Amino acid sequence: MGNFIVSARKYRPGIFKDVVGQEHITLTLKNALQTDHLAHAFLFTGPRGVGKTTTARILAKVLNCEDRTSDFEPCNTCSSCVAFNNNASFNITELDAASNNSVEHIRALIEQVRFQPQQGKYKIFIIDEVHMLSSQAFNAFLKTLEEPPPYAIFILATTEKHKIIPTILSRCQIFDFRRIQVKEIVHFLQEICTREGIEAEEQALHVIAQKADGALRDALSLFDRIVSGVNKAITYDDLISNLNILDYEYYFKIVDNLLTSNTSEILLTFNEIIKNGFEPDIFIMGLGEHIRNILIAKDPKTAGILEMSDGLKKRYTEQSKNTPSSFLLTALGVINDCDVNYRMARNKQLHVEMTLIRMAYINQTVDAFQKGTASAEKKNPRLSEPFPIRPKTGSIAPKVEKVKEKVEEKITPAPTSVEIDKKIAEPKVNYKKGKLSSKLKKSYIIGGIGSVSDEQEEQTPSKLELTIQNVQRIWDEHAEKHCSKMVQSTLNTAKLSIDGDLLTIEVANVIAESTIIEESVIFDLIRKNIDAPQLTRNIVIKADKKIEKVVAPKRMMSNKDIFIDMRSKNPLVDDFVRKFDLRPEMN
Repeated sequence: MGNFIVSARKYRPGIFKDVVGQEHITLTLKNALQTDHLAHAFLFTGPRGVGKTTTARILAKVLNCEDRTSDFEPCNTCSSCVAFNNNASFNITELDAASNNSVEHIRALIEQVRFQPQQGKYKIFIIDEVHMLSSQAFNAFLKTLEEPPPYAIFILATTEKHKIIPTILSRCQIFDFRRIQVKEIVHFLQEICTREGIEAEEQALHVIAQKADGALRDALSLFDRIVSGVNKAITYDDLISNLNILDYEYYFKIVDNLLTSNTSEILLTFNEIIKNGFEPDIFIMGLGEHIRNILIAKDPKTAGILEMSDGLKKRYTEQSKNTPSSFLLTALGVINDCDVNYRMARNKQLHVEMTLIRMAYINQTVDAFQKGTASAEKKNPRLSEPFPIRPKTGSIAPKVEKVKEKVEEKITPAPTSVEIDKKIAEPKVNYKKGKLSSKLKKSYIIGGIGSVSDEQEEQTPSKLELTIQNVQRIWDEHAEKHCSKMVQSTLNTAKLSIDGDLLTIEVANVIAESTIIEESVIFDLIRKNIDAPQLTRNIVIKADKKIEKVVAPKRMMSNKDIFIDMRSKNPLVDDFVRKFDLRPEMN
């Protein structure tokens, strides 16, 4: 074997400045060193490969550095720094808690804490994967961690902070490491390519950074793997071939065919993807991510969220201009349903193919729905109007007073025209049981609440005779069509009666009286369809009498009374007593 060193070790940062993506932590540690406000215990937590152990080693090195720089970085030239770089420092102890997690290992560590440092000011203990310690080991470590000697500093590192007991957390300064951004990983990889003399396409480095999922160590491992296979030149095609990544060109092609409903090309492209060895669920997840990127690229404000090269971002922007938002939102919902039901599907490939076919007809479905809505609004313009909102009212007391003052209110006759009366003959009007005729319904819809135009008056049929049957039909029809359940109930419980030109309405209480007066549209409807110019209304409050049910007082029944009552209800009780020779208690 040669002297090859993997990039994760070769380019591991040796000073705070070289740590990638964790400036919020390195700056805090430098300030603590500058002000001499350094804690005795630290906890570094975060995802894998983001620099927790690296930062712990840099901090340990700078604590014992004999010649720190002006910005509190290790000099890397003094005896302490040289010994650390050569893994020969006796003042720094590293413990892997994943394999040394018992009480005995912690006791051995505590024994080492008792000895002062041979060289330098501090003795530093770095415990990696500290969450792997057993509960007994944690308890044994508590006292030493809370009150260590002045020369002892503990640096704990973990990827699962929630597994550490609260008593340990309360004794440490906690630093949360974040995932490293794609652009930061790409910039670091470009620097390595410059040092190593490697030519790399920016799009290829972006794919490596995205595949690493925020872990710089994973990105460097992928980088070494690609360099070993391509020899000093990294292209996008070589990258997707080596890493077995589905090319984004497939997704652009699929979306273009979905917009044109070209199902044949869609199925052929999907079949090619399956033949290349990709699973259907990997494809559908990638397609969802692609459509999500198109949706984000539609708005220039959100386009900056996309973590990709400028050339690829431009392609997403161009495709977003030709893709309706309704298609994108509906497609995301369809893909989500496919992902949820994927595990239950027996034929996985057919399940994804049906999803693609459904997505191919999204635009047609949306267009048909919009045409249907426009046609309905054209036939009935009221569908496009906003639903009327009744204005808020204050206390009901002023209304009650107004209702009492206006018990009788005349219904003004509808405006008539002499010419229309002469031209229109009085036709016979037929009714179905309990409902108005079609002509009356048409006049009600056309007339509405407002006044009737000249064209509408020409279509209005002759008015009906003033009878209780005609008035009741109009009343019931209006109650049936009303949108408020409370008003419906009030109108249905009201009792109508006619005496000459007087319409009497009996209601149960003042609130019902106020509701009927506010519902003036029903009287406009009666005025338009009933031939009674002098018709007046009278609202009468007539509460129902409450019938008090007389309940006989209950009395205690003796055993004898219960037996007599049972025997009177069922004569077979006597036979039952004689057959089994029973002796009922008669007390």
